Amino acid sequence: MGLLSSVMGFFGFGLGTSIGLVAGYYMFIYFQPSDVKDPIVRPLVEQDSSSLSRLMPEIPLWVKNPDYDRIDWLNKFLETMWPYLDKAICKTVKNIAKPIIAEQIPKYKIDAVEFDTLMLGSLPPTFQGMKVYTTDDKELIMEPCMKWAGNPNITVSVKAFGLKATVQVIDLQVFAVPRITLKPLVPTFPCFAKIFVSLMEKPHVDFGLKLFGADTMAIPGLYRFVQETIKDQVSNMYLWPKTLEVPIMDPVKAMKKPVGILHVKVLKAFKLKKKDLFGASDPYLKLKLTEDKLPSKKTTVKPSNLNPVWNEEFTFVVKDPESQALELVLYDWEKVGKHDKMGMNVVPLKELTPDESKEFTLEVLKNMDPNDTQNEKSRGQLVVELLYKPFKDDEAPKDVEDENAVQKAPDGTPEGGGLLVVMIHQAEDVEGKHHTNPYVRLLFRGEEKRTKHVKKNRDPRWDEEFQFMLEEPPVNDRIHVEVLSASSRIGLLHPKESLGYVDINLSDVVSNKRINAKYHLIDSKNGRVQIELQWRTSS
Repeated sequence: MGLLSSVMGFFGFGLGTSIGLVAGYYMFIYFQPSDVKDPIVRPLVEQDSSSLSRLMPEIPLWVKNPDYDRIDWLNKFLETMWPYLDKAICKTVKNIAKPIIAEQIPKYKIDAVEFDTLMLGSLPPTFQGMKVYTTDDKELIMEPCMKWAGNPNITVSVKAFGLKATVQVIDLQVFAVPRITLKPLVPTFPCFAKIFVSLMEKPHVDFGLKLFGADTMAIPGLYRFVQETIKDQVSNMYLWPKTLEVPIMDPVKAMKKPVGILHVKVLKAFKLKKKDLFGASDPYLKLKLTEDKLPSKKTTVKPSNLNPVWNEEFTFVVKDPESQALELVLYDWEKVGKHDKMGMNVVPLKELTPDESKEFTLEVLKNMDPNDTQNEKSRGQLVVELLYKPFKDDEAPKDVEDENAVQKAPDGTPEGGGLLVVMIHQAEDVEGKHHTNPYVRLLFRGEEKRTKHVKKNRDPRWDEEFQFMLEEPPVNDRIHVEVLSASSRIGLLHPKESLGYVDINLSDVVSNKRINAKYHLIDSKNGRVQIELQWRTSS
């Protein structure tokens, strides 16, 4: 009887469930409510203020302020990388805090201060927008708006007089608008030497603090006192114009500042091979440091001589003895046409011992390719004497920290005169009618100088420097700067055209010593050129 009742019960359950499912599906399909309407979709511009407040409780800065840019990509990056950044940041904080704590605790008779737990939590900071400033100097200025409502777990134990107190920081909130300046910008990775951080307004800092497991922030009056104290202390240290300076690399190496002087004495050459069909060659030597934009220095020409003796001395300013080398190129002087190259060789400066003179006898090679079989052919030998003298501490340039400082004029500058330095940095929005291959032509007191050509570029960058040695200050002079475009093809009807020009009065340069500005080009629609002018004197 029991078995029969069980079978019937199971059968009834299965039959009832099947009937219920069929009835429910039928009612769901054929008895839908008639009062349900499709939602009305309207653009945000048509919403009233109360509806906007409900939809967007906090409007991003890039919506309210057009000069702020969206940086959603950065927020997504932080969200993905936060678990790894959390560990890396906490490890760095411990390494930085450890020596500072060890130095400070003896003053307060504390035995030890240790991090029991240090985790930033699972919620990364977010950036509401970023403002970027552009200046004419070698720097990049950014102002991100940062908000962090995190869930960190920071526990610090303090030991003193045989007792141990545990302090825990929870529910941390930080809202801040820092100004981050990367300067000076340099041609060495990561392309800036220092980071300067300052706060543009007092930060908002809110957190919970537990002492022996009790919430101390619940004590009346303590919460506001602690919050205002933190704001004031942080503002006193980092509120603009005060800054936190973070060095990234040695400014001397980053800016390629002079670190020493190379003395070169060209002694002689012998067994040179003649280049002329009739008679001996007329050799002379060109000397140049690699990674240096200054023109090569030359010896005198020794006519009809395959064993010339010069005994001539030259000096070069060294910026990086580990990477620079002295390049020596022999030429055969010709009255007409191009001078013939007789050979060359290179001496790396790292082979020199500082303050020790060394004589080199160098083979004259066709080129510096070690696999070129033509270098096996004898072309003669060259003898030079080199002495590298690094600057001592009191001899090193004093303007390393100040990128805008004007250097003194070199020795030999006429008394009462000086050195006019013209640096052509870049141009913007220059465009020709037929081609845009811009270069700059300088014209000053009848002397003309030109930059290199940049092909097919409306925003070219040159960063080239030109110097004019003057016997008196150019207070009544102007310098003519013209941006031109030269065709890269032969036979066009318009081989060269002007993209604009500007005449700069030099009286302001003499009085201010340095001007770095962008000038609007005449006869150009929107073209501008950035030029830095310096007036260097020996005093």
